[in-house]
Amino acid sequence: MAEPYQANAVLVGKKPTMNYVLAAIRLFTEGASEVILKARGNNISKAVDVAERIRRVFLKDVVVKDVKIDSEEISDEGGRTRRVPIIEIRLARGPKDNEGAS
Repeated sequence: MAEPYQANAVLVGKKPTMNYVLAAIRLFTEGASEVILKARGNNISKAVDVAERIRRVFLKDVVVKDVKIDSEEISDEGGRTRRVPIIEIRLARGPKDNEGAS
């Protein structure tokens, strides 16, 4: 799942949630048909929160197209390796008339 840089990806980290919400909204307003939210470890719940805020508050026509989960091995400075969970949430612009759908 570790892919090279993607122009339509938002990497969710330690900044405030609204930073990532606004970054994703900016990608949609600049013409992206899909935006991928990526997070790992403790930031997975923040990525889910970002996706839900976008869908429920800001862009009602955005739908969750796909969710991928995985894990990867990370080596720390001491040479130890550990597995860290990863999530990718693929958001896409849906039909304009899904106002009543939940």
